[in-house]
Amino acid sequence: MLSGFYLRSSKMEDEYTRLVWRMNSPRVVIDNHTCEHATIIEIIGANRHGILLEVVQVLMALDLIITRAHISSDGRWLMDVFNVTDCDGNKIRDERILKYIKKTLETDVCFLKSRTCSLGLIPTKDHTTIELTGTDRTGFLSEVSAVLRDLKCNVVSAEFWTHNTRAAAIIHVTDQTTGYAIEDPKRLCSIKDLLINVIKDKHDLRVPSVTICSSGSDHKQRRLHQMMFADRDFERCEGRKDRISTHVTVLDCKDRDYTVVTSRSRDRPNLVFDTLCSLTDMQYVVFHGTVITGGMEAYQEYYIRHIDGLPMGSEAERQRVIECLEAAIKRRATEGVELVLSTNDRFGLLSEATRIFRENGLCIKRAEISTKRGKTTNTFLVTDVSGRAVEKKIIEMVRAQIGQTTLQVKDGHFCMSPKRHKEKAGSFLFGNFLKGRSV
Repeated sequence: MLSGFYLRSSKMEDEYTRLVWRMNSPRVVIDNHTCEHATIIEIIGANRHGILLEVVQVLMALDLIITRAHISSDGRWLMDVFNVTDCDGNKIRDERILKYIKKTLETDVCFLKSRTCSLGLIPTKDHTTIELTGTDRTGFLSEVSAVLRDLKCNVVSAEFWTHNTRAAAIIHVTDQTTGYAIEDPKRLCSIKDLLINVIKDKHDLRVPSVTICSSGSDHKQRRLHQMMFADRDFERCEGRKDRISTHVTVLDCKDRDYTVVTSRSRDRPNLVFDTLCSLTDMQYVVFHGTVITGGMEAYQEYYIRHIDGLPMGSEAERQRVIECLEAAIKRRATEGVELVLSTNDRFGLLSEATRIFRENGLCIKRAEISTKRGKTTNTFLVTDVSGRAVEKKIIEMVRAQIGQTTLQVKDGHFCMSPKRHKEKAGSFLFGNFLKGRSV
């Protein structure tokens, strides 16, 4: 009797929540006139946990750059304002993109079902998904792709990250013969065993992880953050020097029962998304926030509480938040040379390309592989074995082996407007603002 009562009560609560959302559906205002250099997107509506990350994820999926943001979601309502540009630093003028943003963010489905917005995030059975984590080393991706090739698995898309001696990848594969997902349990078990065997490191006590499922995962980059967080890539290695400068502070705001988290780092695309992923994974809620970018640097400030409504209660918790946020920011801040491989897709191409990289002493720090309509675009961020910039002559040797027109070198490892490139790195345009800040 009681179980039936609680079941009906829970169902009534869900219906009430949906009713509230329908009555107070989000309103999106897009302004292309007020700001000279950016498009302003204002979102007003009922608040709920996770909505901020979902909104930023939609903007990220459209390759938009957040130059400023003001976040306020204390209580049952939210008002978030984002200044955004395209990757060239221009306003968003394409009416199709503007209409898409408004329609997507104002749709209840986007807010009620966090992982299935219409950006290719809905699971599909057209491929098999392989998730793996292990110890990073030269040739990691090369060895994994070689195993998949030998097992007649065709890689249709993938994303690969490394940070702090750890590596993680999400790989979508199909059967070479049928072109569809692999469903034979014995074959899937064999693939898992062989992958674990090839990525395990006898010098590392941590056991590698390989998970295989017959459907697609949710957003790859969101999932990679979760995988690396679970693999504890935020733990600092003794004697390891980090050349990427990031400064995170955690302070108490006792008069309002908030914890204030601030970060100063080099500006780059997806920075806000990466930070919010980390806070969400650690079960914190952002009530207020500010993002300001200037020159080549970015400042983020968030007023947060734990999901149970309490601020941070110990120094150990503060230190862990600092380490996790620094890791989230640095996962995609690796310096290196960005190589783009664009050609007709064929079986074993990834294995062949990564083998050539390994044989020439190139370390893949990040990679993104996509295939569409018989064409493949593979983007690799590479360094030498010591993590430093690769000599030009080595890059030219690799291009000669793969194909000068097939493998191109990009000027930088992420897209940035020429105007922002000219500004002097390290000159915090809002330095006085930061110095005068108090909590």
